[in-house]
Amino acid sequence: MRRFHLIELHEQPWFPSFLRDEITGALQFGLSRANAYAPIAAMLERAVNSSRSQAIVDLCSGAGGPWLNLAQKLRSQQPTDVPAIPIRLTDKYPNLGAFAALSATSKNHIGSYAQPVDAKCVPRELAGFRTMFTSFHHFAPDEARAILQDAVDARQSIGIFEITRRAPSAIGFMLLWSIFLFICTPWIRPFRWSRIFCTYVIPIIPAVLLFDGVVSCLRTYRPPELRAIAEKLNASDYTWDSGVYYGTRQRMPITYLIGFPTTPVASAVAAA
Repeated sequence: MRRFHLIELHEQPWFPSFLRDEITGALQFGLSRANAYAPIAAMLERAVNSSRSQAIVDLCSGAGGPWLNLAQKLRSQQPTDVPAIPIRLTDKYPNLGAFAALSATSKNHIGSYAQPVDAKCVPRELAGFRTMFTSFHHFAPDEARAILQDAVDARQSIGIFEITRRAPSAIGFMLLWSIFLFICTPWIRPFRWSRIFCTYVIPIIPAVLLFDGVVSCLRTYRPPELRAIAEKLNASDYTWDSGVYYGTRQRMPITYLIGFPTTPVASAVAAA
Protein backbone atom coordinates (compact mmCIF):
# COMPACT_ATOMS: atom_id res chain seq x y z
CA MET A 1 0.00 0.00 0.00
CA ARG A 2 1.62 3.25 -1.11
CA ARG A 3 1.77 6.33 1.10
CA PHE A 4 -0.80 9.09 0.53
CA HIS A 5 -0.16 12.48 2.11
CA LEU A 6 -3.73 13.67 2.61
CA ILE A 7 -4.81 16.29 5.15
CA GLU A 8 -6.07 15.58 8.63
CA LEU A 9 -8.90 17.90 9.60
CA HIS A 10 -8.04 18.57 13.24
CA GLU A 11 -4.50 19.77 12.44
CA GLN A 12 -5.66 22.51 10.06
CA PRO A 13 -5.34 26.13 11.30
CA TRP A 14 -9.01 26.80 10.49
CA PHE A 15 -10.27 23.87 12.60
CA PRO A 16 -12.14 25.18 15.70
CA SER A 17 -9.83 25.07 18.69
CA PHE A 18 -12.49 23.69 21.09
CA LEU A 19 -13.13 20.79 18.71
CA ARG A 20 -9.42 20.19 18.29
CA ASP A 21 -9.12 19.88 22.08
CA GLU A 22 -12.02 17.41 22.10
CA ILE A 23 -10.35 15.35 19.35
CA THR A 24 -6.97 15.26 21.11
CA GLY A 25 -8.70 14.51 24.40
CA ALA A 26 -10.49 11.52 22.88
CA LEU A 27 -7.22 10.30 21.39
CA GLN A 28 -5.48 10.64 24.74
CA PHE A 29 -8.30 8.73 26.44
CA GLY A 30 -7.98 5.90 23.91
CA LEU A 31 -4.19 5.68 24.18
CA SER A 32 -4.35 5.65 27.98
CA ARG A 33 -7.07 3.00 28.17
CA ALA A 34 -5.36 0.77 25.62
CA ASN A 35 -1.94 1.43 27.15
CA ALA A 36 -0.81 1.11 23.55
CA TYR A 37 2.78 2.26 23.99
CA ALA A 38 3.56 0.31 27.16
CA PRO A 39 5.58 -2.34 25.24
CA ILE A 40 8.24 0.19 24.16
CA ALA A 41 8.90 1.53 27.68
CA ALA A 42 12.07 -0.53 28.04
CA MET A 43 13.25 0.49 24.57
CA LEU A 44 12.63 4.14 25.35
CA GLU A 45 14.42 3.88 28.70
CA ARG A 46 17.49 2.34 27.02
CA ALA A 47 17.49 5.07 24.37
CA VAL A 48 17.23 7.87 26.95
CA ASN A 49 19.99 6.33 29.03
CA SER A 50 22.22 5.80 26.00
CA SER A 51 21.78 9.43 24.98
CA ARG A 52 22.56 10.62 28.53
CA SER A 53 19.61 12.98 28.29
CA GLN A 54 18.37 14.33 31.59
CA ALA A 55 14.86 15.22 30.40
CA ILE A 56 12.24 14.20 27.84
CA VAL A 57 10.66 16.79 25.55
CA ASP A 58 7.52 15.46 23.87
CA LEU A 59 6.57 17.13 20.59
CA CYS A 60 3.06 17.27 19.08
CA SER A 61 1.68 16.10 22.43
CA GLY A 62 -2.01 16.72 21.71
CA ALA A 63 -3.70 16.20 25.07
CA GLY A 64 -0.78 14.24 26.50
CA GLY A 65 -0.96 11.08 24.42
CA PRO A 66 0.32 7.97 26.24
CA TRP A 67 2.44 9.81 28.78
CA LEU A 68 0.51 9.23 32.01
CA ASN A 69 0.82 5.44 31.76
CA LEU A 70 4.18 5.51 30.01
CA ALA A 71 5.75 7.76 32.66
CA GLN A 72 4.57 5.37 35.37
CA LYS A 73 6.00 2.45 33.41
CA LEU A 74 9.35 4.20 33.04
CA ARG A 75 9.40 5.07 36.74
CA SER A 76 8.67 1.48 37.75
CA GLN A 77 11.78 0.31 35.85
CA GLN A 78 14.11 2.70 37.70
CA PRO A 79 15.65 2.26 41.17
CA THR A 80 13.63 4.05 43.83
CA ASP A 81 16.61 6.19 44.82
CA VAL A 82 17.03 7.57 41.28
CA PRO A 83 15.07 10.78 40.58
CA ALA A 84 12.37 10.45 37.93
CA ILE A 85 13.35 11.99 34.62
CA PRO A 86 11.25 15.13 33.98
CA ILE A 87 8.87 15.10 31.01
CA ARG A 88 7.67 18.24 29.25
CA LEU A 89 4.72 18.27 26.83
CA THR A 90 4.62 20.65 23.85
CA ASP A 91 2.40 21.24 20.85
CA LYS A 92 1.87 23.70 18.02
CA TYR A 93 -1.66 24.15 19.40
CA PRO A 94 -1.10 23.42 23.12
CA ASN A 95 -4.10 21.99 24.96
CA LEU A 96 -3.27 23.78 28.20
CA GLY A 97 -6.25 22.44 30.11
CA ALA A 98 -5.31 18.85 29.34
CA PHE A 99 -1.65 19.55 30.11
CA ALA A 100 -2.55 21.01 33.51
CA ALA A 101 -4.79 18.05 34.36
CA LEU A 102 -2.07 15.57 33.38
CA SER A 103 0.51 17.47 35.42
CA ALA A 104 -1.73 17.38 38.49
CA THR A 105 -2.46 13.68 38.08
CA SER A 106 1.24 12.92 37.72
CA LYS A 107 2.07 15.04 40.81
CA ASN A 108 3.96 17.52 38.60
CA HIS A 109 6.26 14.84 37.21
CA ILE A 110 4.88 15.68 33.75
CA GLY A 111 5.20 19.38 32.91
CA SER A 112 4.41 21.44 29.84
CA TYR A 113 5.51 24.38 27.72
CA ALA A 114 2.76 26.96 27.35
CA GLN A 115 3.92 28.57 24.09
CA PRO A 116 3.28 26.98 20.66
CA VAL A 117 6.17 24.75 19.57
CA ASP A 118 6.89 23.91 15.94
CA ALA A 119 8.51 20.46 15.81
CA LYS A 120 10.68 21.70 12.93
CA CYS A 121 12.12 24.53 15.06
CA VAL A 122 12.13 23.62 18.73
CA PRO A 123 13.24 26.38 21.13
CA ARG A 124 16.77 25.67 22.29
CA GLU A 125 15.81 26.01 25.95
CA LEU A 126 13.77 22.82 25.49
CA ALA A 127 16.76 20.51 25.85
CA GLY A 128 16.26 16.78 26.26
CA PHE A 129 15.41 13.53 24.52
CA ARG A 130 12.71 14.45 21.97
CA THR A 131 9.77 12.10 21.46
CA MET A 132 6.85 12.00 19.04
CA PHE A 133 3.95 9.58 19.50
CA THR A 134 1.46 8.97 16.68
CA SER A 135 2.31 12.33 15.10
CA PHE A 136 5.31 12.01 12.78
CA HIS A 137 3.03 10.89 9.95
CA HIS A 138 1.44 14.36 9.95
CA PHE A 139 4.49 15.68 8.14
CA ALA A 140 5.45 15.38 4.48
CA PRO A 141 8.95 13.97 3.79
CA ASP A 142 10.61 17.40 3.57
CA GLU A 143 8.99 18.48 6.85
CA ALA A 144 9.82 15.14 8.49
CA ARG A 145 13.44 15.60 7.45
CA ALA A 146 13.40 19.13 8.91
CA ILE A 147 12.18 17.76 12.27
CA LEU A 148 15.05 15.28 12.43
CA GLN A 149 17.57 17.84 11.19
CA ASP A 150 16.49 20.30 13.90
CA ALA A 151 17.18 17.65 16.53
CA VAL A 152 20.57 16.97 14.94
CA ASP A 153 21.45 20.68 14.77
CA ALA A 154 20.58 21.03 18.46
CA ARG A 155 22.49 17.79 19.19
CA GLN A 156 19.45 16.27 20.86
CA SER A 157 18.33 12.66 20.63
CA ILE A 158 14.93 11.83 19.18
CA GLY A 159 12.51 8.91 19.21
CA ILE A 160 9.60 8.51 16.77
CA PHE A 161 6.85 5.99 17.65
CA GLU A 162 3.73 5.18 15.63
CA ILE A 163 0.90 2.68 16.21
CA THR A 164 -0.78 3.65 12.93
CA ARG A 165 0.20 1.58 9.89
CA ARG A 166 -0.54 1.38 6.18
CA ALA A 167 -2.46 -1.86 6.57
CA PRO A 168 -6.14 -2.90 6.27
CA SER A 169 -6.14 -4.13 9.88
CA ALA A 170 -5.04 -0.71 11.17
CA ILE A 171 -7.71 1.04 9.10
CA GLY A 172 -10.30 -1.40 10.45
CA PHE A 173 -9.20 -0.55 13.99
CA MET A 174 -9.90 3.14 13.31
CA LEU A 175 -13.48 2.24 12.35
CA LEU A 176 -13.92 0.25 15.56
CA TRP A 177 -12.47 3.11 17.63
CA SER A 178 -14.88 5.66 16.15
CA ILE A 179 -17.79 3.34 16.99
CA PHE A 180 -16.42 2.71 20.47
CA LEU A 181 -16.59 6.46 21.14
CA PHE A 182 -20.39 6.21 21.30
CA ILE A 183 -19.95 3.91 24.30
CA CYS A 184 -17.07 5.48 26.19
CA THR A 185 -17.61 9.24 25.67
CA PRO A 186 -19.52 9.78 28.99
CA TRP A 187 -16.44 8.49 30.85
CA ILE A 188 -13.95 10.87 29.22
CA ARG A 189 -12.82 13.45 31.77
CA PRO A 190 -13.36 16.26 32.37
CA PHE A 191 -17.02 15.74 31.52
CA ARG A 192 -18.36 18.31 29.03
CA TRP A 193 -21.84 18.72 27.62
CA SER A 194 -20.28 20.06 24.43
CA ARG A 195 -18.53 16.70 23.95
CA ILE A 196 -21.82 14.87 24.48
CA PHE A 197 -23.55 17.13 21.94
CA CYS A 198 -20.77 16.73 19.35
CA THR A 199 -20.82 12.96 19.76
CA TYR A 200 -24.49 11.98 20.04
CA VAL A 201 -26.51 14.87 18.58
CA ILE A 202 -24.18 15.97 15.80
CA PRO A 203 -21.53 13.19 15.71
CA ILE A 204 -18.74 15.40 14.43
CA ILE A 205 -16.12 14.04 16.88
CA PRO A 206 -16.49 10.38 15.79
CA ALA A 207 -16.66 11.46 12.13
CA VAL A 208 -13.47 13.54 12.32
CA LEU A 209 -11.67 10.83 14.30
CA LEU A 210 -12.62 8.22 11.71
CA PHE A 211 -11.55 10.40 8.79
CA ASP A 212 -8.32 11.53 10.42
CA GLY A 213 -7.60 8.02 11.68
CA VAL A 214 -7.83 6.51 8.20
CA VAL A 215 -5.72 9.36 6.78
CA SER A 216 -3.17 8.79 9.56
CA CYS A 217 -2.80 5.16 8.51
CA LEU A 218 -2.35 6.12 4.87
CA ARG A 219 0.30 8.72 5.80
CA THR A 220 2.37 6.59 8.17
CA TYR A 221 5.97 5.94 7.19
CA ARG A 222 7.40 2.42 7.14
CA PRO A 223 10.86 1.66 8.57
CA PRO A 224 12.65 1.72 5.16
CA GLU A 225 11.09 5.14 4.48
CA LEU A 226 12.15 6.43 7.89
CA ARG A 227 15.69 5.21 7.31
CA ALA A 228 15.73 6.87 3.88
CA ILE A 229 14.76 10.20 5.47
CA ALA A 230 17.45 9.85 8.14
CA GLU A 231 20.09 8.99 5.52
CA LYS A 232 19.56 12.36 3.84
CA LEU A 233 20.34 14.33 6.99
CA ASN A 234 23.50 16.27 7.60
CA ALA A 235 24.32 14.09 10.58
CA SER A 236 27.56 12.19 10.17
CA ASP A 237 27.99 11.42 13.87
CA TYR A 238 24.46 10.20 14.63
CA THR A 239 23.32 6.62 15.18
CA TRP A 240 19.90 5.68 13.77
CA ASP A 241 17.77 2.60 14.35
CA SER A 242 14.37 1.88 12.82
CA GLY A 243 12.05 -1.09 12.79
CA VAL A 244 8.75 -2.49 14.04
CA TYR A 245 8.28 -3.66 17.60
CA TYR A 246 5.63 -6.39 17.70
CA GLY A 247 5.44 -7.13 21.42
CA THR A 248 2.71 -9.65 22.23
CA ARG A 249 -0.15 -10.77 20.02
CA GLN A 250 -2.56 -8.62 22.00
CA ARG A 251 -0.57 -5.45 21.26
CA MET A 252 -0.53 -3.37 18.11
CA PRO A 253 2.85 -3.28 16.30
CA ILE A 254 4.78 -0.06 16.92
CA THR A 255 6.94 1.47 14.19
CA TYR A 256 9.92 3.37 15.56
CA LEU A 257 12.90 5.50 14.58
CA ILE A 258 15.49 6.39 17.22
CA GLY A 259 18.50 8.64 16.68
CA PHE A 260 21.15 10.02 19.02
CA PRO A 261 24.65 11.53 18.74
CA THR A 262 27.47 9.02 18.65
CA THR A 263 29.16 11.23 21.26
CA PRO A 264 26.08 12.47 23.17
CA VAL A 265 26.01 15.75 25.01
CA ALA A 266 24.26 15.69 28.37
CA SER A 267 21.29 18.03 28.64
CA ALA A 268 19.11 19.17 31.46
CA VAL A 269 15.80 20.97 31.81
CA ALA A 270 13.39 21.27 34.71
CA ALA A 271 9.78 20.34 34.07
CA ALA A 272 7.39 23.24 34.38
